[in-house]
Amino acid sequence: MTTYTSDQRHHTAETAETMAQVRYEIDRIDQLLVEILAERQSFMDAAARIKGDRAVVHDRARIEDVIAKVKGACAEAGLSLAIAEPVWRTLIDRCIAYEFESYDALREAASVKS
Repeated sequence: MTTYTSDQRHHTAETAETMAQVRYEIDRIDQLLVEILAERQSFMDAAARIKGDRAVVHDRARIEDVIAKVKGACAEAGLSLAIAEPVWRTLIDRCIAYEFESYDALREAASVKS
């Protein structure tokens, strides 16, 4: 559990009054993002384990489906598409690269065992 000092209690963008408060909240949010991205990454390992063919790791239709869902969520959440779309496209690109590495490592480990 996080312990807040008097200047570090939870603030919103509307209630923050100092740069220290803003920076604290950004750091707090970044920590949450790291945890969420680590969880997302773990599912790249699961996909690499489940997919039977390396050729299906890169799935253009799935990429565009994810982007469409993100764009839809942005309007409701108030997130700029100018931020969201390039961030998610980069995230997806890096996740695909990670999944290829995971796929190859799993197959290599399996072939060594056999």
